Amino acid sequence: MERRLDGPPHGRALKTWAIRAGQLALTALVTWFIVSRVGLGLEELGSLDASAWRPRALPLLASAIVLALGYFLSAGIWARIVEDLGGPGLPARVSVPLFMVANLGRYVPGKVWQIAGLAALARRHGVPVTVATGAAVVGQGVALVAASAIGSLALFASPDPYPFWGAVTVGVIVAGLALASVPAVYGRVLGAWFRLARAERPPLLTPTRTSLWLGLYLANWAVYAGAFVLLAASFDADGPVLAVGSAFAAAYVLGYVMIFAPAGLGPREGFLIVFLTPHVGAGAAAMIAVAARLWTTGVEVIPAAAFWLFGGITGGPHEG
Repeated sequence: MERRLDGPPHGRALKTWAIRAGQLALTALVTWFIVSRVGLGLEELGSLDASAWRPRALPLLASAIVLALGYFLSAGIWARIVEDLGGPGLPARVSVPLFMVANLGRYVPGKVWQIAGLAALARRHGVPVTVATGAAVVGQGVALVAASAIGSLALFASPDPYPFWGAVTVGVIVAGLALASVPAVYGRVLGAWFRLARAERPPLLTPTRTSLWLGLYLANWAVYAGAFVLLAASFDADGPVLAVGSAFAAAYVLGYVMIFAPAGLGPREGFLIVFLTPHVGAGAAAMIAVAARLWTTGVEVIPAAAFWLFGGITGGPHEG
C-alpha cells in the first residue's frame, strides 16, 4: 500500500520540527535577554586584540586535564551510588567509559536522555535498570545542590543586588538540607524528584547516604571550578579566583534549568558573561564563555568517542 505523505508519520515529523524550531527561538531570545543585561555589543568584542583570542597552551592543557579528571570523578561518584543502592561494584575502567558516553545525552533537549543512556549501557554490566537509573537521577539532583552551593559564591562576588540573592540561595540550600534530614520530608522530596525524572525510585536511599554523596559532589564541583579558573587564566583573565570559579558553577545551574536548551547551550554562556563581566569586562567575559563551551564539549566528546571506538563500553560477563 502506498503511504500517504500527509499521514500520521508526516504529521509527527512536522510537529517535531516545530518543537525544535520553537526551542531554538526561545533559546536565542533568552540568551539575547541575558546578554543584553550587561550591555555587551559588537564594540566590546571588537575592542579585543586578535591575540587575546589565542589562549596560552600550558594553562589550557592543564585546564583540560583537570576538567577530564572532574568528569572521571563524577563517574566514580555515580559508581559509588550504584554500589550503595545494592548494585555491583564497577571499577573505573567500566564506570568511566559508561558515564562519559552516556553524558553526551545532555546535548539532546529534555534532560532525560543522559539518564536513559546510562541505564541502558550499565545493564550490560549487570546493573539493574532501576539501580542505574536511580543512581543517575539522585546523583544529578545532589550534584545540582552542590553546584548551587558553590555557584552562590558568584552572587556574593557580584555587584548589587546579586549579594542579596546569594544570601537567599544559601538560606534556601541550608533550610532545604535541614528539612531533608527529616525522613518523612526526605521521602517526599525524593518522590517528587523521581516523578519529575519519570524514573522509579530505588530502595536503600537514606539521608545519611545522600549527605555523603553531597560531600563528594562538593569536591567534584570544586575540581570543575578549578579547571575553569585555569581556562580563564589561559586567556590572561585576572579576575578573583573565587569569583571566576564560582561563576562557572552558577552558570551551569542556571543553564540546566533552561530545559528547552540542549546542555544549556546559549543561556549558560549568557549567565557566564553576566557573572564574569564585573571582574574581567564584557568583551573578555564573552570570549571566555565561548571558549568554555568549546572546551567542555571537546573534553566530553573526545574521550567518549575514544571509549566508543576502542570498545571501552562493551559488555562484561553479565551482558544480555
